[in-house]
Amino acid sequence: MTAFTLIVPGALDQITGGYLFDRHLVDGLRETGRIVEVIELPGEFPAADRMACTAAATALAGLPAGSAVVIDGLALPAFADCLETHRRRLSVVAFVHHPLSLETGLTAETAETYARLEHTLWPLMRGLLCPSAHTAAAVIAAGVSADRVRITPPGTRFPRPIVTTIVTTIVTTIVTTIVTTIGRPEPQASRPLQLLTVGTITQRKGHLQLIEALSRLQALDWQLSCVGSLTRDRASASAVRKALITHGLQHRVTLAGEVSMEQRDAAYCAADVFVLASHHEGYGMVCAEALAHHLPIVATSAGAIPDTVGTDAAILVTPGDVAGLTEALREVITQRPLRERLAAGAAQAAKSLSDWPSAVRRWAQALDELVA
Repeated sequence: MTAFTLIVPGALDQITGGYLFDRHLVDGLRETGRIVEVIELPGEFPAADRMACTAAATALAGLPAGSAVVIDGLALPAFADCLETHRRRLSVVAFVHHPLSLETGLTAETAETYARLEHTLWPLMRGLLCPSAHTAAAVIAAGVSADRVRITPPGTRFPRPIVTTIVTTIVTTIVTTIVTTIGRPEPQASRPLQLLTVGTITQRKGHLQLIEALSRLQALDWQLSCVGSLTRDRASASAVRKALITHGLQHRVTLAGEVSMEQRDAAYCAADVFVLASHHEGYGMVCAEALAHHLPIVATSAGAIPDTVGTDAAILVTPGDVAGLTEALREVITQRPLRERLAAGAAQAAKSLSDWPSAVRRWAQALDELVA
């Protein structure tokens, strides 16, 4: 088993898809007895500042010759000036969650800068690990030989029976109380359809487009819960809050912020429909989690999302197409048979998802192959 050092930008305990993937790898491999060291780089990312670049150079210089090193792709710009110096004495592998140049909201100049940087640094690596075929194709298109690329999808967090039991018990208790006190409610008195989206509020996740679409469906009975950080991109979070006020949706949309994994599980269990309006996804871990909870999905066709969700569990629309998103949401909100069909498709698709222990083993095997 290859001992290695994982270099990540900032603290490892951040709650985003990439960091959760990294943390599952560290924890899972350490449980098997593999030695995994973690270096958390200070500074600004991905637009690496001087502190980040100095820390990156210091990290590589401090590793013994022959060491295996995995650099999280978000940190890669910090290694622009030091990777060439150390790449021959170290076995350096990049873990590319998705190309930085495809981040939403970048100026054309910044996107081109990231693209040039990645196209320069990727070929210097011993190999690259990618979560999806879509991301791997982007890496290969940049000039990396296919035999130095491995596709290593993440695992999926499946519902815990205890969480499902608790939620079911609570719902059953509430319904029983209502029936006992006022009689069984008429259909029109049932709770609003619960929509859920999970992801840090950034431009790439498409929250503004989702709110715009829902603003056109105010005559329908729904509520939306947005789970994800409100502080990583404060400008986007502020724009979302303003949009809610503008459209009068602040009482129908809950911005839950970052929550614990247990609360996140409970949010999936309480949802009727999962929505993701992203402009790009390198894999789409939250879509896989929605499949694991057998939720019908409305999402965009961005990046690897179609590969992750398949064809039977979701309605997919073009990224940024507010009209298309509106119509898809209208259909899934108003048509129960459609929701049931998509939920059945999600349940079937979930059978092909890997749990985290299996995903960690495959990732480790791929790393061993690349550094051998």
